Amino acid sequence: MRKRALITGASAGIGAAFAEHYAERECDLVLTARRKDRLERLAATLKRRHGCQTEILVSDLADPNAPSQLVSELGERGISIDILINNAGYGLPGTFQTTSWPDQQTFLQVLLVAPTELCHHLLPDMIERGYGRIINVASLAGFMPGGSGHTLYGPVKAAMIRLSESLNAETSGQGVYVTALCPGLTYSEFHDVNGQRDSLSKVPGFMWQTADEVVKAACRANEANRPVIVTGVANKILASTNKLLPDAIGRALMKEQATRFRKKP
Repeated sequence: MRKRALITGASAGIGAAFAEHYAERECDLVLTARRKDRLERLAATLKRRHGCQTEILVSDLADPNAPSQLVSELGERGISIDILINNAGYGLPGTFQTTSWPDQQTFLQVLLVAPTELCHHLLPDMIERGYGRIINVASLAGFMPGGSGHTLYGPVKAAMIRLSESLNAETSGQGVYVTALCPGLTYSEFHDVNGQRDSLSKVPGFMWQTADEVVKAACRANEANRPVIVTGVANKILASTNKLLPDAIGRALMKEQATRFRKKP
């Protein structure tokens, strides 16, 4: 039987690459994001290339009711989800005190609360069927010390890593695999939205990966039931090195990098 994947933030970047990946593997799709026009173009392209059935659910995960509404809509359409890709996200430039609390609260809703709630809603049916795949898109930043700017990004991604590890342990032996995907710099519009494109253009090419490379590594790790995957050799070295460095040195290095590459408020 064909599996069905729900992908959040599917309209561009890593989300669109996940959609392409699963469509190639004869999965049907449920694509959700805020931009209906992009979702419709992507769905049409995937149907033409791969013949997959694609449902579109326009949703803004900044709305606290959005995850439960998504699940209700799936139920009304008689759609069960075998694969959940929690990909929706963005960066919030500026320091904690120069950004408003409503903006920080929305950030937490989209990047932490919504994916956690979707896991909670969809896991029971996966366990009951004895099959499920969940990939939570975290980041290399989840392994790094805190630094000035983008204050909650690293902590939220660290939380998604730990959540994935816990769910992976809790679903052991039940046919459900949960993986935290931790990419580094990835070619997408993410950095354009954050206003970091010019500063990050100074980073050497070997530090970057394409969205397709990231997705393929993530899916291989998920099928192997690995709780965490850091993609790319350079990123693996950075994550491992950070574990070995004294905390004070790690924080000093993070402070220097934040000054070089993060957009000032």
